[in-house]
This record gives sequence, structure tokens and C-alpha cells, in this order.
Amino acid sequence: MSATTDNARKRELIGGGLLFGTAILALVVANSPLAASYNALLNTYFSVQFGGGGLSKPLILWINDGLMALFFLLIGIEVKREFLIELKPAQIALPAIAALGGMIVPALIFSLFNWNNGLAMHGWAIPVATDIAFVLGVLALLGPRIPHSLRAFLLALAIFDDIGAIVVIAIFYTADLSYLSLALALLCLLGLLFLNRFKVTQLTPYVIIGFLMWLFVLKSGVHATLAGVALGLMIPHLKKDTASSPMVRLEHALQPWVVYFVVPVFAFANAGLPLLGITLNDFFTPITLGVALGLIFGKQLGIFIFTWAAIHFGFAQKLRGVNWPTLYAGAIVCGIGFTMSLFIASLAYQGESLALFEEGKLGILIGSIVSGIIGYYLLKLNTHEKA
Repeated sequence: MSATTDNARKRELIGGGLLFGTAILALVVANSPLAASYNALLNTYFSVQFGGGGLSKPLILWINDGLMALFFLLIGIEVKREFLIELKPAQIALPAIAALGGMIVPALIFSLFNWNNGLAMHGWAIPVATDIAFVLGVLALLGPRIPHSLRAFLLALAIFDDIGAIVVIAIFYTADLSYLSLALALLCLLGLLFLNRFKVTQLTPYVIIGFLMWLFVLKSGVHATLAGVALGLMIPHLKKDTASSPMVRLEHALQPWVVYFVVPVFAFANAGLPLLGITLNDFFTPITLGVALGLIFGKQLGIFIFTWAAIHFGFAQKLRGVNWPTLYAGAIVCGIGFTMSLFIASLAYQGESLALFEEGKLGILIGSIVSGIIGYYLLKLNTHEKA
């Protein structure tokens, strides 16, 4: 194993562990005497004034709309890198089709439980997401046991899953539009496109225009984190000099902040679920069941069935060195929906009954934990230590 690969796996393992740890910490705090202070802090308003205007939001929204824009910026860069550097055309079809199945079937399962409740149906997209940080963390725990082709497949699948989740957020979780702000955001996007087209390699102008775009998107009613994705796609890549490529430099600079700070802070702010008042009936509400079963069964069935169909009907080739039981175990791991699922749940039930959000969080925790544990042990059972 190369030093670069070893360091990447250590980062994935630490990142997954840190994410898990902060989620547990949030649960502990939310069920301790500190619960009132925890909720008060998250709902404390912070204001930033500039010129004649400004922004005033509770801390939870500064985290979800602001810090998470950096997370989505990294996703945008990773998506671009996968298409420009990592993925060959022949490698795109299988994970793309698998990701589609992994979104459709969980959404159908959730809808099956909630179709007669319009308010609950706002959360239909909660179980469609895969948490790439946790998936990579599970794979890192197994180290060299995991075939390279399976790891690459699951990583590409998670990338396509993120693309699908971004599209869902843009289309279905957009508030009333301010066309003036949206026009200004599009003007910023054109400015970024101009910089990219004329191969401007200094990151500063991209960051400045990207911040303005985020601000205008925030004001427009479209979710502000989409500005992060757009900015990531506009950062140029120098194929002939990868080391000094702006895209690569920004990705390397962002990764530690996102992995070790942004995502753990998001998890701490959003994973706090009061468990003391939970009864057996709470595990069987339509939202909790729809999310949990969507992640546990919908993800594995959707990914595996669509993967099998793509290979069987000749749309893609089978993964080299990966048998069907191992592939199925990998599909189960993709039921860990934690970060993106929590994010979509916060959008789905924003301003609605807090109880619905809590039911969604309970389903996410159940589905993600069960998928992670079963997927890990099945992968371990179906793979072998390499000499």
C-alpha cells in the first residue's frame, strides 16, 4: 500500500470516527441537564451587518446554510474530479444506475408509509441519501480486505447519490423565489464561468464571487448550499500540472476543515434527539418507519437490483474481483444516510412541527446504525485479509 493511499484511509477512518463521536455527543447532551442550554445555543440569533443590510439567523441556520456550503463546495469539487480524473466513460454507467436505484426504492418505501399525509410526505427524500464520510469510514475499518474495484464503485455511487440529492434539494426544497436575488446569483455564476473560461488560476477572485453568489442564493429562496456546488464546479483544473491545479489545491485545503470541523459541527447541531420521552410507539410512526426501512431495505434493494439489471442487460460490466454477496454487502453499507439525510430532513420539516423532524431523525439513526453494522460484518465475512 502506498503512503498516499494509507494516509487517505487514515483520514477516512478518523473522519468517520469523529462524525460518529460528535453524533453520540449530541445525543448525550440532548438527554442531559445541558439539553436546555444546547437548544438555546442553537436557537440564539447571530447578526452580520454590512452596508444598509445584513443577515440575522439562529446559529442552527448559520451552520446548515453557511458552514454546510463548504461541505457542498467540496462535493462540487469531488464530482468534477471524478469526471475529469478518476472515472473513465466505461466506469460511469454502473454506479450511476446503481445510485438511481438507491434513490428510487427508498423514496417509494417512505411514500408507501406516508402517502396519505401531505405534511409527512415532505420528507420523501430523506432516505435517498448516502453518507459518503461514514461509508468511507466503514471501508477504511476493513482496509485492504476491500477490493479496489468495489471501493471505487461505492465511492462513485456516493458521488452520483450526492448529485441526485443536490438536484432533489434544488427542485423540491426551494422556497418562494426572489427573482432579483436569483438574477444576481446567476450573474455571479456567469462571472465564475468567465474566470474559468479564461483560465484564471488565482483562487481569490473565485472565492470573492462565490461568497457573493452564496449571499444572493440565500436571499433568492433557493437553498444556499447549492452555491457551494456551483462554485466547486467552476474551479479550474490544470491537467498538465495537477500539483498546482486550483481545483486540486482548493480540495486539499478544504478537506481537513470539512472532515474535521464542518461535518462534525453539523452532526452535533442536528443529531441531538431527546430519547427520554420516546416510547415503543415512536419507533412505529409512519415517518420513522418510512425513513428507517427506506435506508435499511430500500437502499440495498435499489442498488443491488439496478446493478444486477445493468449488468444482466449489458448496460455495464460486472466489477472485477467482486462476487455478488460482497457487492450486496456494499449495497447495505450505503444505507448509512446520516449527514445528507439529516440535512434533507431539516429542509423537509423546516418551520413545520418539530415532532416530525424528531421522527425523521429517529428513523435516520435507526436506519444508519443497522445498515452500518450489518454491512460491515457482511463485508468482513465475504472478504479476506491480503498477505
